[in-house]
Amino acid sequence: MSPLQLSVYWRLALIFLFSSFLFFLDILSDAVATDTCLHDNSSIVDPENNQSGSRDRFRRTESGNRDSVCGWTDVLSYGQTLYMSGLLLGSLVGGAISDRYGSRPTLLVFVCLHIVCSLVPAVLPQPLVFLAVRCLAGVCNSIINVSSFCLAVEWTLPSARLWPSAFLPFCFSLGTMGGALLAWLSPTWKQLHLSLAIPQLICLPLYLSIPESPRWLLLRRRKDVLERYRSNSTRDQRCLDQLLDSACSDLKKAQKEEPVTDHTPGDIIIHLRHPTVLLRLIIMSYLSVASALTYYGICMNIGSFGVGIYSAQFFSGLSEAPCLLIPLVRLGRRPISMLTLFLSGAACFLSLLLSRYNSEPVLVMSLALMGKLCILATSSISILYCIELFPTVVRQRCVSLVNLSFRLGSLVNTLVPPSSNGAISLAAMLVYSGGPIIGSGLCLMLPETSDIPLPDSVEDCDRQPRPRPPGLDAHWWAR
Repeated sequence: MSPLQLSVYWRLALIFLFSSFLFFLDILSDAVATDTCLHDNSSIVDPENNQSGSRDRFRRTESGNRDSVCGWTDVLSYGQTLYMSGLLLGSLVGGAISDRYGSRPTLLVFVCLHIVCSLVPAVLPQPLVFLAVRCLAGVCNSIINVSSFCLAVEWTLPSARLWPSAFLPFCFSLGTMGGALLAWLSPTWKQLHLSLAIPQLICLPLYLSIPESPRWLLLRRRKDVLERYRSNSTRDQRCLDQLLDSACSDLKKAQKEEPVTDHTPGDIIIHLRHPTVLLRLIIMSYLSVASALTYYGICMNIGSFGVGIYSAQFFSGLSEAPCLLIPLVRLGRRPISMLTLFLSGAACFLSLLLSRYNSEPVLVMSLALMGKLCILATSSISILYCIELFPTVVRQRCVSLVNLSFRLGSLVNTLVPPSSNGAISLAAMLVYSGGPIIGSGLCLMLPETSDIPLPDSVEDCDRQPRPRPPGLDAHWWAR
């Protein structure tokens, strides 16, 4: 890789690592606040076991915490819902902002806001402020994801574009483990938020040297910036030439098709209502909802398996690390999607079954985390699979609708109340296991798209290879 590519990847790796800190903040802050308040309350109930100086110190700590956190710990449960709402809002506007102003400035602005969202709860521990900051943090995280993926993909050669969708989530999983460790080391609410914010603040100057997307610079005719990038080194010049050649060929193809495919809004609606496009849109939207319900259902209820919350959160991040190997699997889009969906559903069902028989919590959690790993693999493949399934004229709209379905699924998951004993309810676990298994069967109705040119029209979609039920005549099935 060229020096510019390396500078993009390792800086984006840091950004993704830190973005996980606020993603699971509700789990960590609830645990820290609960431990702190219980510790403070116990110090007041049994003052005989403490010296007079310690008793006064604990009284002051408890009083301060009641004014800041302990008096409104019930509000923390709403933070998760508002964060998911922020993710939904960010997904609606993130692409447009990134396209208009460029991925680099958009990324820098929202990384700064993300750091502010980390600091504010430590400085102003008030319930309404906390909830507002959680919603803003969700918006920032969503737009950071959009901008980061755009930069990573557009600085990657076409033959290796499956790697960003595996590498960046891998960095996110490392951040999940790091956040759990920092929370375990932070005895108070203020220390928790400062420990999550200070590393981001220290690394902020490093992001200023992130280069802009070469494709965006080409579209904006910023040739002076491109020439500056090309003059860095011979490898940078060679890399940019390859990236710009690929971008120019795509632009020429789009310009040639533009006079022929000048589609009105009515034509777009007709394309969306075409049986082939509509069927694929329904299936991919269902897979997105099922993936969101299973993934976030396990992530946000990781403390319900009877294992310590900090250990559970650490191993939750560790379980996602094997997704880095996804680009090495040469099975095709449809087979790997079917396999990972089925394995995810089966693992969640076994976890549910063993939990009913009071099995070891570690085994129950391990099976649930295996299901989470498989559904994350499905989501990583779906990013590319979704692009390859839809024709050019409605591709962006279909991909946006599928992404919207994923965000809605994650938001719905936060509205499901836990069972009375704090464990994941039976109905929820049935959804987490049954949804992916049904989705595995629905994949049989999708074509295989690996090593096939992107479809430019509905007719191209119809010509993509489709599976045939055994025993049927090929000519009859083609009709």
